[in-house]
Amino acid sequence: MTALSVLDLVMIGEGKTFADAIEESRQLARHVEQHGYSRYWIAEHHDMPGIGSAATSLVINEIANATRHIRVGAGGIMLPNHAPLVVAEQFGTLDTLHPGRIDLGLGRAPGTSGPTVRALRGAAPERDFAQNIAELRDYLADNGKRQVRGVPGNHDVPVWILGSSLFGADLAARLGLPYAFASHFAPRYLLQALAHYRANFQPSAQLARPYVMVGVNLFAAASDAEADYHASSHRKWMLDLHVGRFGLLPKPQEGYVEGLPAHERAVLEQVMACTIAGGPERVREGLRSLIGQTHADELMIDCRIHDPLARMRSHTYAAQALESLG
Repeated sequence: MTALSVLDLVMIGEGKTFADAIEESRQLARHVEQHGYSRYWIAEHHDMPGIGSAATSLVINEIANATRHIRVGAGGIMLPNHAPLVVAEQFGTLDTLHPGRIDLGLGRAPGTSGPTVRALRGAAPERDFAQNIAELRDYLADNGKRQVRGVPGNHDVPVWILGSSLFGADLAARLGLPYAFASHFAPRYLLQALAHYRANFQPSAQLARPYVMVGVNLFAAASDAEADYHASSHRKWMLDLHVGRFGLLPKPQEGYVEGLPAHERAVLEQVMACTIAGGPERVREGLRSLIGQTHADELMIDCRIHDPLARMRSHTYAAQALESLG
């Protein structure tokens, strides 16, 4: 059966604090662990007031401390923002603290604006993404190929390639690594990228056959109307982002999408095309359709709901819907 996992940006809601967002993430992680979810990933973003996951490795440690067995990791670390040695040492340390539970998803986009990129990287020149990955993996393996050693030594931290285009699909295939497609916000090349990855996959020491994760925005509730109501927070935040308005995760609004002008509704429909929102039946059929189209090994849910209890219920409904598919 297709596995279910969670992507969390540690969204800070209107009327809430950063500390509230961290605690809500802890609560959700404990909740989904009890409902059979496979992993809980934190995404790196910077200079965005509504997102609390900038210090990604620190948040990952908090989530791992709050849970017992669910895999925890980065979805992902934007590798061009960091020296590979620093990332290797952070995730090697996480693996020491939480043995066998840590994942490292890597992306090549900066995940932020030009000035923030310069603030993160300083005067360091931009380097080739594939070269950065090779260096990082050498440090994790402690294989002696580099002039310095990563501390604390050898660590078997699974590396994933994240992407939203053929570039990531091709790199993941060539390296024999699992591939996570960011269809929850950039769905355009989903099927093309998955086909390329599977057709060109070369087995590696980490992975014998292709493994695909697909991102999906999923909002589940007792009824279609309730799900759409809670989904309005995520939808409004995404639309605001794409038109240059940055803020906290808004409270839900009745009839939000219906009240949008046509051009804004078109933007939202394009950006969030890979979205399932509804009651149990609509969610079940949405999952059936998405799995049928992608043959995904795993689905990673992005669900930015303002009410933490409603967000936990949504993940429960999602797990139940998937289980009902058999």
